[in-house]
Formats: sequence, structure tokens, C-alpha cells
Amino acid sequence: MTAPRLTRTYLAVPAHRARMVQGAAASAADAVFMDLEDAVPPAEKAAALEAAADALTTLDWGRKTVTVRLNAIDSPSIQQEIARLGGIRRLDGFIIPKAEAVAEVTTIGRWITDAAGTRESPASMELLIETARGLVNVEALAAAEALVTALHLGVGDFAASIGARSAEIGASPSGYRHVGSAADGHPSVPLDLFAYPMMRLLVAARAFGLRAIDGPCGAFRDAIATASTAAKAAAMGFDGKQVIH
Repeated sequence: MTAPRLTRTYLAVPAHRARMVQGAAASAADAVFMDLEDAVPPAEKAAALEAAADALTTLDWGRKTVTVRLNAIDSPSIQQEIARLGGIRRLDGFIIPKAEAVAEVTTIGRWITDAAGTRESPASMELLIETARGLVNVEALAAAEALVTALHLGVGDFAASIGARSAEIGASPSGYRHVGSAADGHPSVPLDLFAYPMMRLLVAARAFGLRAIDGPCGAFRDAIATASTAAKAAAMGFDGKQVIH
């Protein structure tokens, strides 16, 4: 029986920043994703793709899970990215940003299968749920394609998609709180913006045998906030959490 894949700490790193990628490969993180999307300026997309291919073939990644976050389904480069990287054996999977529609996921799955070449099996797919539409469809997305192995919650973009006024990635807005009655002195209790999307994603992942990965804590220099958000995700049952380089 194959041992379950460890992805407790899922380190994000821009693919075009060679020193950061090298540091990620040498780090203690269980998993790394090299980013071709948000962390890469448009003018450096092509260079980032080649840098990712080079890193996959030359660096010692040890036993890490190594994935690449592709550009969006409607980008002009996504098929080229899959074709360039899909046959590299050290690539464990692709992270699909803003996953929203079953048809799009099945199309990308077909591209990944076509790009596998001489690999024993195609790279896996990990879906990034980061919009209201993606969350509404998360159960269907989880079951959409046999290559899907994990669901990630994109906390920053999700908050933006619902119009939340969050000041930090992964943190609830300061005004999101319950205020009690006047008779009790109007006690104020902070509420968790991400309780519902986290639970819905987690239930979908468990229903279809997938891993569940929480989004990052934007205040990564705040040790208390970072540790507490990780502890919350672990207590809920998540398999891991994205972390910022």
C-alpha cells in the first residue's frame, strides 16, 4: 500500500526566483509549489516556465511533494506550460488556480494526460478553490477528474470574491464580529470568516478521498497568528497549510 503523501507545510515560491527555489528545495517543508501565476510578472512568465523545468530536472528535492501552479484556464500559456512540464518525472502535480467549472477541470486533465509521455502515470491535479463560484461547485469539482488528489483554499482571492473587507490574507475583517445585547453590556465576539469555506472544502475533500490544504497566513512574520491559524486547520482535520516563502 502506498504511504499517504505528506503535505503538512506547502511552501509557495516564485518559479523565476532561482535562489528562493533552491532554498525551498533545501527546506524542511513537506511540499513545495513553484508558482507561474500571481507571483510572476507578465514579462517573466516564459522565463519562469523554463526555470521551473530546470529546477525539476536539476535540484535535489528529496522526498518532497513538488508541484507547479499553472496560469489560469483562460491564459494563453496554460497548454504550453502543461506540455513543457507534464512529462518531467519529478513533477508530482499541477495546482489549478481559480478552479470553478467541471468542464474546465476535465479539459485540463486531458491536457495533462496527453503531456505525460513516458511517465508511468500523469501528474496529479490539485484544485485551488478561491472564488465564490468555485466553492459553490466544490463537490462537483472534487469528483470531476480521476487525476484530482487535493483541494486548496485560496483565502485571499476568496475573501475578495465575496467582497470581504479583510486587511490581511487569511485573516477575518476586524468588523466581522457578533455584538451581544445591551442587557449584557454589548459583549463583542470576533467571528471567523473562513469557518464555512474551510468546512465545506474539507467535507468535499473527505467525501472523495482527497487531501485538504488550507491557505496561507498573510501575517507570516507574526508567530502567534501563523501558529494559531495552522493549529485551527489541523484541529479541523486539514492535511496541510500553504506557507509563504
